[in-house]
Amino acid sequence: MKSSLWEIETFDYHTAGEPFRIVPALPFPIEGATVLERREHAITGDANKIRKLLVNEPRGHADMYGGFVVPPNDSGAHFGALFWHREGFSTVCGHGTMALGTWAVRSGLVRAPDDGVTDVVIDVPSGRVTARVRMAGGKVHEVAYHNVPSYVVARNIEVKTADFGLLRVDLAWSGALYASLPAADAGLEVAPSNLARIVAAGHQVAAGLADHPAARHPGDTRLEGIFGIIFHEPVEHEGAGLAQRNVSVFADGQVDRSPSGSGTAARVALLCDSGDLPEGEVLEHFSMIDSRFAARVVDRVGGPDGGFVVEVSGRAFPVGEGKFTLDSDDDLGLGFVLR
Repeated sequence: MKSSLWEIETFDYHTAGEPFRIVPALPFPIEGATVLERREHAITGDANKIRKLLVNEPRGHADMYGGFVVPPNDSGAHFGALFWHREGFSTVCGHGTMALGTWAVRSGLVRAPDDGVTDVVIDVPSGRVTARVRMAGGKVHEVAYHNVPSYVVARNIEVKTADFGLLRVDLAWSGALYASLPAADAGLEVAPSNLARIVAAGHQVAAGLADHPAARHPGDTRLEGIFGIIFHEPVEHEGAGLAQRNVSVFADGQVDRSPSGSGTAARVALLCDSGDLPEGEVLEHFSMIDSRFAARVVDRVGGPDGGFVVEVSGRAFPVGEGKFTLDSDDDLGLGFVLR
């Protein structure tokens, strides 16, 4: 593909503060019969160059996130999505699903009544997810993300770190594999003033888990590996349910500004499994910037030892739209990332 043809239309959203750059159409098809297969081709093909173009400076930044809209696996979904960040392509993205559902309704791609709930069904690399878009008075009021089943993988795995001592983490699958631990165990508080140390701790925990047997997916090597490290802490809360604040560090040091959609699903699976969050009760989940998701278990699959179907509710908003280009004479090419 010649650079003279690189004109990429985008619609930029944020979900609870986390960016999501939507690319509704690429100038070429990505090979594959399923979204998971298309992800494999995207990693090594021209789609990866467009990812770099849109993530890297000067068009993006080190914490940019986005997705390509692609054909679904079959007629049961409205469309498929390939999620990407600065390091590559992820297997799931909760905040991105929420943004895509909002965009699909706002753009008219999926028709919705002025009042009521419309399901936007999306195929992603880890399975089929749904964005339940709630309309009120002709406007999107809220979007609830129904994730692939989430389940506990392992608990109390010891991880040795250079700067934060011996830590213990719990692993949960929610379309990607997340490691969770109390922030206080690493001597941290989930606050912007601690950002550099949180990223450093995330790096060290991820490195310590890289070769752990629990990081392997039992059925598909394309889905294995630790995606995010979640540091969490309690939040004072009145009434039923539970409240926590968290920050997810992923993709070699990216920091989620939202409470993390798929990360929240992983937290709910762990909390329900331990009995800290009774099924059906709500986890009020706050981010480092104090944005909020509300999450609860809405179904179980596979019996008592199976997975939890978690609903994560929040809001996504458009922030801009445009067309990104690459001039054939631009010496910086696909751009750069300083951090």
